[in-house]
Amino acid sequence: MLKKFSIIVFILMSITLIFMSTQKKLVPQIDMLTISGETISTKDLKGSVYLVNFWATDCPGCIEEMPGLIDTFNKYKNKNFTVIAVSMFYDPPSRVLSYTEKNKLPFPVTLDLDKNIMNSFDDIKLTPTSVLINKKGQVVNTIIGVLDFKDLHEKIDLMLKN
Repeated sequence: MLKKFSIIVFILMSITLIFMSTQKKLVPQIDMLTISGETISTKDLKGSVYLVNFWATDCPGCIEEMPGLIDTFNKYKNKNFTVIAVSMFYDPPSRVLSYTEKNKLPFPVTLDLDKNIMNSFDDIKLTPTSVLINKKGQVVNTIIGVLDFKDLHEKIDLMLKN
């Protein structure tokens, strides 16, 4: 009898874990102030596909993937997609501004000086970290490390079709 009960509990726990892993977390409602002075709200982004990229100017992986982020933004910017670059709290604002201007970043760049954005996205600690969000405002994927742009573009194409 105890063995049957253990098996049933195991099966129920497995089903629960599978169900939880397929559920997509909603993006928190936050406002982000860009370095150009505009406010971007996750509430206003609902209905769009977007990528929130946490980065720093002293992060080699972040610098490596920046040209790919620019290309991705330019490829999809007229298709209801955007990139939001969130500079980490420890990155000096003057360096972020200088990097943004020098490299002509075409997408919004924010400073997360109070850690509000990183904390709202489950306390992001590592850079680069990118969070892909669908039209319903759900987190589809969180990628730690340099992006695989071929894979990312496939996901974006699929999400934009739906």
